[in-house]
Formats: sequence, structure tokens, C-alpha cells
Amino acid sequence: MLFSTSNYGWDKFRGGIGVIFVIIDYSGKDQVQDFQFTGYKNSTNNEMELQACIMALKEAIKQNLPPNITRVVIQTDSFYVVDHYKKAMFQWPKTRWLSHSGRPVLNADRWKLLVKCIQKIRMQVEIRWVRGHSKNKYNKAADKLARQSALEAFKAPLTHVSVRRKTTDRSVDVGSIEMKGQRITIRIITSEMLNVQKVWKYKYEVISKHSRFRGNVDIIFSEHFLSTGHTYYVRVNCNTRNPRIEKVFREIKPKKENE
Repeated sequence: MLFSTSNYGWDKFRGGIGVIFVIIDYSGKDQVQDFQFTGYKNSTNNEMELQACIMALKEAIKQNLPPNITRVVIQTDSFYVVDHYKKAMFQWPKTRWLSHSGRPVLNADRWKLLVKCIQKIRMQVEIRWVRGHSKNKYNKAADKLARQSALEAFKAPLTHVSVRRKTTDRSVDVGSIEMKGQRITIRIITSEMLNVQKVWKYKYEVISKHSRFRGNVDIIFSEHFLSTGHTYYVRVNCNTRNPRIEKVFREIKPKKENE
């Protein structure tokens, strides 16, 4: 049995999913069934790539599949899924969903659900990469379904992210702010609770006037809750590969106009 899955980012606010089932019958002919799902608001490509595989497996579990089917192959144009699904099955659960550096694995809730679906289908499951927008007719058909799904992005986001505008014109550059145990003033741009690891993920910008990282935008993790749009004086750790806020000294209130 072959699944061809695709995700489509209509814009940064909408994502869609398309799934094609291909079952080779006893005569060697392809039996094709397509599935179109309602899209999601405020989704990321990686979330949609994972969700496409999850939805494909969930649909397969519902099907009364012929007894001769013992193997499922999922075709996807996502390197993200192909390169990491075995880590999600065998490695990350043993490390509490942390990477070798200790950095939280993102989308861990989606990865856990994918693993659960693979285990529940009780068949050998293989996920293969196929070039996006290739001449593969099933991949092209899945892309078309995903585009339509994105146009009908009515479902709530898979994850809740609180967002505020940046004050800098720079884009996020992961690793651009070195962690040297320094004290630094930062402003929180986005916040997201990573429920699996019980830690907050923040996108932030450096406000410190005398820091060489002033204006840079990066990602950092913390057990401390910080509000988006607010500014804090903090101390960070000494591991740029696993950036953490170790201590929050105080929130810095904006000055009033007459001060």
C-alpha cells in the first residue's frame, strides 16, 4: 500500500494537507483513493508535513484493508519527516524528547502522535522521500489536494503561539546570539509552551544598548514564563546549541512620555 502525502503553505497563515491512497490489487492494478482535509490556520510547514502523515495513517487505520497488505509506504517531499521519523520512534523517547545538545525537539506532540499511529496500524511502515512537484502522478495529485485544503483553512492552529511585532527589521537567525552566561536585556516577540518537555520557547530580540548582538533575533528556551511584547533583564546559559534563560532579574517597564 502506498500513500502519497503533501502539505501546502498558501501563506504564512494557512496550511493544507492532501493524501492519496494507492492499493495494488490482486491483478496488479492500482486502486486509487484521494482524501482532502480542511486546512489549518497559523500553521508551519513542518507541522503540516507531520500532520499529513498522521492523517494518512489515521485514515488507513479506519479502512478495512485487504489481508494481503502487510506493508505501508508513505511518499512525502519532506526531508524533515524522512530524516527524523526513526529518531522519533527509537531515540527521542529515551532522551525525554531532547536532542543530543539538550535542546527540546520541536513539534514533539506531533512526532509522538505519528509514532502512535505507526504502532497502531500494526504493519511495516516506511516513509520515503519524493521530489516535490515531481512528475510522479500521485505526488502531483496530492499537491493539488493540499492547495485546495489550504484555501479552506478553517481549523484552529495545531499549536498556540502568542505573537507581538518586532522593533527591529532583522529576521530570526538561529544561533546568532552567543550564549556566554551574560546578562542581557531582551524583548519577547513570540511565546509557545512545549507541552511535552514542559518548557517555553521564545523568539526574542536583544535590546541591550551596548551588546554586540543588539537588534538580533533568535530562539531561546526557559522554564520561566515571560509575556510577549514585554522586556526583561535576564541571565543566559553558556551553550549556544541549547540556549536557555537561567534567571530573570526583573521586567523593564517602558518609560512614560513625560519622564
